[in-house]
Parts: sequence; structure tokens; C-alpha cells
Amino acid sequence: MSIFSIGLSGLNAAQNALNTTSNNISNVYTPGYNRELVLLGESRADGGVRVNDIQRQFNQYVASQLNAATSSSSALTAYQSQISQIDNLLADREAGLAPLMQHFFSALEDLAGAPSDPAARQGVLGTADTLTAQFRAFDGYLQDMQAGINGQIADEVTQINNTTEQLATLNREIALARARHGEAPNGLLNQRDQLVAELSERLDVRLNVQDGKTYNISLPNGQPLVSGTDHYRLEAMDSPGDPQRTVLGYRDSGGNLVALPESTVKGGALGGLMDFRAETLDKTQSQIGQLAVSLAVGVNAQHAKGMDLNGEPGEAFFAIGTPRAYSHDRNNGTAEIGATRFDTDQIQNLRATDYTVRVTADGPPPEFQVIRQDNGQALDADEVSFDPAEGELSFGGVVLTFDDAANLQVNDRFELQPVRRAAADMESNLRDLDKIAAAQPANPDDDPADWVFTGSGDNRNALALQDLQDALLVGGRASLSQAYAGMVSGVGNRTNIVQVNLEARQGLTDQLRAVQQSESGVNLDEEAANLLRYQQFYAANARVIDTASTVFDTILGLRN
Repeated sequence: MSIFSIGLSGLNAAQNALNTTSNNISNVYTPGYNRELVLLGESRADGGVRVNDIQRQFNQYVASQLNAATSSSSALTAYQSQISQIDNLLADREAGLAPLMQHFFSALEDLAGAPSDPAARQGVLGTADTLTAQFRAFDGYLQDMQAGINGQIADEVTQINNTTEQLATLNREIALARARHGEAPNGLLNQRDQLVAELSERLDVRLNVQDGKTYNISLPNGQPLVSGTDHYRLEAMDSPGDPQRTVLGYRDSGGNLVALPESTVKGGALGGLMDFRAETLDKTQSQIGQLAVSLAVGVNAQHAKGMDLNGEPGEAFFAIGTPRAYSHDRNNGTAEIGATRFDTDQIQNLRATDYTVRVTADGPPPEFQVIRQDNGQALDADEVSFDPAEGELSFGGVVLTFDDAANLQVNDRFELQPVRRAAADMESNLRDLDKIAAAQPANPDDDPADWVFTGSGDNRNALALQDLQDALLVGGRASLSQAYAGMVSGVGNRTNIVQVNLEARQGLTDQLRAVQQSESGVNLDEEAANLLRYQQFYAANARVIDTASTVFDTILGLRN
């Protein structure tokens, strides 16, 4: 090989190195860019240098670890953002339910001190109105969060579908580039890996690299999202058991839209939202509802034992919502839940949880399995009773009435939310001061028609109503204040746990990102040094060519 060829090969190598270094510098702030390195080797001819490869500095193992950590961090960030709102709401000393319940019972204490005083009676009605309005406001706030999460889930699904579609397109473009040039452009590979990283921020996914080239993406349960050049769309859909709840769905081989179990959706912002909803939002809303029902039923029962200023039995003091139930959209039977109500005689069994009711035998009479959704445990047989004559199923302090119960079929399912929205309809029924039943009849066991009014100064039922403040009204285990304090404490503890986990996971994510950047990131100081080196490399090879030209000219001169 001539000295000209050797110098020219060096110039070409230096030019490639300068281009690569310049590209690194210009992309220093480009998300997903991986530093490129020029690999030089000896020419296969008699001398000179050749560019063996422009290598992308990418470590698949580190990238996978970083994506997994990022997915967990994103989930905890979404969870923390939501739960902090509930924590702030419940812990507010001014706007919380605890002071308003205290004010209500303090008003009953004032009534007991002056049972015929209109001001004391007005104080009871006023505090009752304020308390019920706050229960409704709490439920409204939490229900707005439910609607907000539905919207965020739909938005996340849209972004996930856009990303998987782009991944499938890049798989196709990379395959075409390999077929044409033998290697894929590093820019396309960077774009594909960046999309995988962005997808991991939204959802925990599994990456399988087929033949070391094509990316296949799936959910943890194996449901494919990207397979080669094909992508499979997720859909935001109404839950089959609760039309007010948005869940993830996919199309099966028959084209039917099938809901994914919420427990299979983990990681990323989407998983964090669903975990928050299942673990905290649903529970808190049910606890608020349980508190409202326990207060309403307890006060109504005691109020009914007293007499008002007209000598009449006490009317229902509070109105409260009823349990909500939904039929599964794939039930084979035609039976529907026609009515629901609280079983006031068994109200101590009321729990802040939803239930799944499944028909295990169509009878007659039909048999049922009732599963608590908070712990996945089935209720014992002696905790569930069915009245065939009335079509009524009783358990957990609630009664469900089936229309057309004879047409229940095995595996028919129903979702019950006993107290989830009970607080939404809580109101104070009384408007007339004289209707407050502060007195107690002389013979309370007699028929109310035979009660004898004991006088406007009788305060015995007012005292009994006041004593409900310390009674174990909530699930037969806790007073109203204890139940509320337990709920506030539970949310606060959960908030702290999420925050601690987020900080720990974020620390790990930052460490992995530092490792990734140490391999793949652009260091401007290093690139500036490389730029100087390759400039000198280029100038030296140019000098070689210049020298070759001088020698050539000299030889030509000798011939003359």
C-alpha cells in the first residue's frame, strides 16, 4: 500500500472519529441518547487503518434494571401524590369530622341540660345539619378522586397504546435497516430503548429480545403488547362488576373485550393509581360510609325510643344511603338485585369492605358464597342466610332482595358495596324543633300508642343519645371517635410508608441511572479531549499525505 493510501485511510478514520465525537457533543442533552465510540483496526491491506465499527455504549442489563426501578418509583410517586390529598383532608383539625361529631354530642349535652329550651333544640338541629353536610362533602371529595383516577387511567392507556405502536414501527424499521446495511442505525436503537424506558414509567412490562434484535413487550401476566411488528392495544373500560370503575381491557382472540384483573396491573404511574384506589381510596370511602351508617342507625334507634314534645315517638333523626349492588355483565341467569337495605338488627356486623356474591348452587333454594374483597376470605355459612319466600340474602349487616330469584344460575356474580357511597345521601330529617325526642316514656316497653308523655322537662332520652358518643357503634368494636381516629391514623401510617419506600426506591433509581450514565452518558470533558486528539490525528495524517506529495514531486523532478 502506498504512503498516499495509508495517509488517506488515516484521514478517513480521523474524519469518522471527529464526526462521532461531534455527534456525542451535540446530543449531550438528548433523552435516551447513548454515547458512541469509534473502534479502529489495522487495515487488511499492507498498511493503514480502518473503522471497524461505531459502537453504541449500551448495557442491556443495566437498562433493564433501571427500567424496573423507574417503574417502581413512578408507581410510588403516583400513589404518594394521591394519598397525601386524603391524608391532608382527614387530618385537618378544622374541617375534619371529629370536631363536628364532638359538636353534635355537645349540643345533645346542652339539650339534656335544658330539654325544653328552643335554643338548645336549635343547636342540635344546626350541628346535625353541619355534620351531615360534612359527611356529604367528604364523600363528594373522595368520589371526585375516583372520577379523576378513571380519567387518568384512560389517559395512561392512550399513551401506552401510542408507545407500543411506535415500538412496533421501530421494530419494522430496524429490521429493514439490518436487511439493507447489515447493521441498524444507532439512532433507531436509541429511540427504541428510550420508548421502552418511557413505557416502564407508565406500566411494569417484560422485555424479551428475540434473536438479539427484535423487542417483544408483554405485561407481567404474559399478555402481549408488542410482538415483532405487531402491537396489541389496551382499552379503558367499565369494570364488569362496577360500571362506575374504569379498568384495563384487551381484545381476546374472538374480538371480545375482556377486563384484566386489577391485581395484574403493577408498576408505573398506572399501577400506582390502581394500587392507591384499591388499597386506600376504596377503603377510606367505605370507612367514611360505615361511620355515617353507624351514627345514623345508632341515633335513629335511640331516638325512636324517646318522645317528642307532642308526645309522639321519635322519628328517624338521620336519612342515610342504601347499599349499592351490581350484577356481573356476564351472568347467565336473569335474576337482578331489586332492593338493598341495612339490617339494623345485625348492624354490628357491618364492615367497611365490598363483597362479591357468587351463586354456588341454583337450588331451590339457591346457595351462595360471599367473599370479602378486603381480605379475599369467604364468610362462614352461618354468617349468610337466604329467605326463599322473600328472595332476601342477608349477611354483614345488609339485606339484598333478588328479583326473579328462581332464575339464579350457578356462577352468577354480584358486587356489593354496602357503605361505599352511604355518606353521599346522609341528611338530617328533622326540621321541627318539637320533633326532637328528648323525653323517655314512663313505660318504654309498652306499645307506642299507650305511651304517656312525661313532661317537657324530661331529658332521659337526650342523655341516652349523648351516651352514644362512647358506645361501640362501629362494627360493635369501636366508638365513633375511635373509628375516625383509627381511620386517620391508618391513612397517615400508609402515607409515611409510601413516602419512605419512595425515597428508598428513588435512591436506587438514581444509583442505577448514575451507573447507566457512566457507561452510556456523554461526558463533555472527555469528548472535548477526544476532539483535540482526533484533530491532531487528522492533521498528522494530512501531513503524511503532504509528505507523500513532496516525495512524489521530488521523484518527478529527478527524472527531469
